[in-house]
Amino acid sequence: MTATIQLTPEEEEFARACVESGRYETVGDVLRSGLALLQEQIERRKAFDKMIAEVREEGEREGYFTLDEVLAEMDAVIAGEKE
Repeated sequence: MTATIQLTPEEEEFARACVESGRYETVGDVLRSGLALLQEQIERRKAFDKMIAEVREEGEREGYFTLDEVLAEMDAVIAGEKE
């Protein structure tokens, strides 16, 4: 697919500098790399949101711990009282 896009002068300058540095062959390669990073970020966010939803469901199903309870358990583990 071919698309025509307009970059701001700053964006174009940055993209061309990336090409001039030798890391990318074309401005299109720079843009594809940016899109790949955006896609990865969106996928990670979806996975994070899913994990949060699962944790909430588990908490509602099995109950929650207070911060004091968690800290006390951590102190006990550090002190070697629990394994």
